Amino acid sequence: MPPTFAQLGVPEPISRSLAAHGITDPFAIQAATIADALAGRDVCGRAPTGSGKTLAFGIPLVASVDRAEPRRPRGLVLAPTRELAEQICSELRTFAGRVRIAVVYGGVGYGPQLKALREGVDVLVACPGRLEDLLEQGQLRLADVDRVVIDEADRLADMGFMPAVRRILDQTATVRQTVLFSATLDNDVAKLTRDYQVDPIRHEVGEDTPDITAATHLFWTVDRSERVSLTAEAVGAAWPAIIFCRTRHGADRLAKQLARTEIRAAAIHGGRSQSQRTRALADFTNGKVHALVATDVAARGIHVDGVASVLHYDPPEDHKAYVHRSGRTARAGRDGVVISLVQPDQKKGVRRLQRDVGIDEPVRTPNLDTVRELSPPRVSAPAPRPSVAEENRSRRTGDTQTNRTGNGRPRQPANRRRNRSHNGQRGGPSAGNGRPAGSARRSDGGKPRNGQQGGNRQKNARGTGTGRPGAAGGNRRSNRNRRSNG
Repeated sequence: MPPTFAQLGVPEPISRSLAAHGITDPFAIQAATIADALAGRDVCGRAPTGSGKTLAFGIPLVASVDRAEPRRPRGLVLAPTRELAEQICSELRTFAGRVRIAVVYGGVGYGPQLKALREGVDVLVACPGRLEDLLEQGQLRLADVDRVVIDEADRLADMGFMPAVRRILDQTATVRQTVLFSATLDNDVAKLTRDYQVDPIRHEVGEDTPDITAATHLFWTVDRSERVSLTAEAVGAAWPAIIFCRTRHGADRLAKQLARTEIRAAAIHGGRSQSQRTRALADFTNGKVHALVATDVAARGIHVDGVASVLHYDPPEDHKAYVHRSGRTARAGRDGVVISLVQPDQKKGVRRLQRDVGIDEPVRTPNLDTVRELSPPRVSAPAPRPSVAEENRSRRTGDTQTNRTGNGRPRQPANRRRNRSHNGQRGGPSAGNGRPAGSARRSDGGKPRNGQQGGNRQKNARGTGTGRPGAAGGNRRSNRNRRSNG
């Protein structure tokens, strides 16, 4: 039987905070490393993405860090991407109590970050680029940092940050605790361990290729012209989904194309501002969008549990990229499905990739029923929308079951809406298209604009009313409706 957090030596206030968030049983990597880290030992841990590494290093860090002076943090966490740094900071704050946690990364203004440093930060979560920038400006010093965590060390190396990591470590306290976590512990990571850790205790959890073995992998042959429609159908069968494209332009284009099929998608890549990236990730996490369309670099910071499917719209650069992409699903013991769209001229490269990864799956004709069978009920394909004719009939009869507004509330019968308009309530409840109810449609039978049939403009402006994606290839809508649904 695995130990409890209390048995691992976790202080009672932290255990209580974790329990309040539903965290009562340690994951394997947490059970293996927390006691050693609490004892002050250097730890070198290998564990798959989604295995609970943030708590594994975060609990000992919060429990033992000392109070910091302004601009002189005592604990430091290095992360490869903005999104990951933000997630680490947010998770640490859930049980930090009086320990002050702040995060610094590029792509956003300096003001809030400088304010936090001036007021004092006990644990600083940082991306190497912005941290070095602040150090060069003299905004903080690292000489008091005696507890360092290097998270996702292999990805820091892959992204070219290892020289910066070394320069940063050289500025920290000579006597310090250094905790390192990585999916692999070879090459540059092994050199970092040798040069910057003292007699580290090594813990390894999971398999050699842990990020993908829990998922079901499907390879579908598809013509280039059919990729968008098939992608939309696959997302409708298993969402939330992350879709990988090779380029920023391709990600933006695909997100717009999916919006026309009623799939709500958001693009995330290095060409977007940090506020756009943060909003896209938040909308995806909260279920406001069904799919996140990402490039490889941006996706390194996506750590979201509950992703039902990963779809390789463009083939990965190599087998390492395939493993990393596919590891976004089937996390923390959950199931997931990985779909690769293979064009006829890509089959040879796919077979080579499969050999390198250790997968033996045939390239088949697409089968959405397979995806639905593999997906949990909560992400199964939603019910189809009523047809345009059905919506028109329900509006004429005042049916409040199928005639609904974009927010899911039953729409009032047309005569009641007209009465509100006649009563002069021009600023009354919305008709579902962003206009006041009294002005939603012409009641005098006048000539409609843009050649549309009278009374149909309101219908075309409504959302799906289900909050779920519709099947690809559904009813076509005006460009205005596509923009409002996207």
